[in-house]
Amino acid sequence: MPQATLNGITIDYAVAGPPDGEPLLLLMGLAMQRVAWPDALIDSLVARGFRVVTMDNRDIGLSHRHDEAGVPNLAKVAAWRLVGARASLPYALADLADDAAALLDHLGIDSAHVAGISMGGMIAQHLAARHARRVRSLTLLATSSGRLGLPLPHPRVLAVARTRPTGPHTPEEAAEYSVRLFGVLGSPRYPTPREQLYARALASARRAPAGAGVLRQFAAILADGDRRPLLRAIGVPTQVLHGDADPMLPIAHGHDLARHIDGARFERIEGWGHDLPAPLWPVFAERIAALAR
Repeated sequence: MPQATLNGITIDYAVAGPPDGEPLLLLMGLAMQRVAWPDALIDSLVARGFRVVTMDNRDIGLSHRHDEAGVPNLAKVAAWRLVGARASLPYALADLADDAAALLDHLGIDSAHVAGISMGGMIAQHLAARHARRVRSLTLLATSSGRLGLPLPHPRVLAVARTRPTGPHTPEEAAEYSVRLFGVLGSPRYPTPREQLYARALASARRAPAGAGVLRQFAAILADGDRRPLLRAIGVPTQVLHGDADPMLPIAHGHDLARHIDGARFERIEGWGHDLPAPLWPVFAERIAALAR
């Protein structure tokens, strides 16, 4: 797959669909590689006339790793945020948005429709505010404004997160952890069979182990703070899609986000958790296409 040197780092990306299709940039979430976007969902978007661009965010997949920065002290990052100070980190979410804009430059794309899930939605918020002319429409899935006081993840999510392998581990061990995690993040109405979760997770772990990049990405989320002032700068057509069964970012996050983006449309999706279940792929594709139209 192609790679590009952007902002002094290497970004791995892929493009699907005809060169004259409507450009659509998909931004993935925390710890997830670009291959986490299901092929069938991408095919559905291509069938609707899009030229789909996906990318590994920095510090995950085959993109640049900031291993020289080591493992961040997440408690210290959170404490600095609470007192309104900035932690010293190798990058911020705004830098990931700049990477996305630089990739559009590399591909000769003046502007694109943008959709992001979870952390990818947070990056998309920065992209739409910092590079307004580059974004045609904005679809924010299962994400948040970052405002303090919104509901925390469900305790069962935090319990599984604490079991993440920290030392050297095999792809099989990484896949088993991912199965446990998505077992609690998944959609109650649209459960994904365990064998499918395991196969996807194992393929990702073999493609590129996650390493400490996950923690550095999470530190960037913690440090990003309240994006409500940023949201006032978003002036493109925007929709917020959120599940009523999301245990990572409960639905109050989606309501709050939509309230702070002028003209944003909010849609509650019953039974959707914090994943991309197959029965909802046509829904996501159609919502993105409808907003683009």
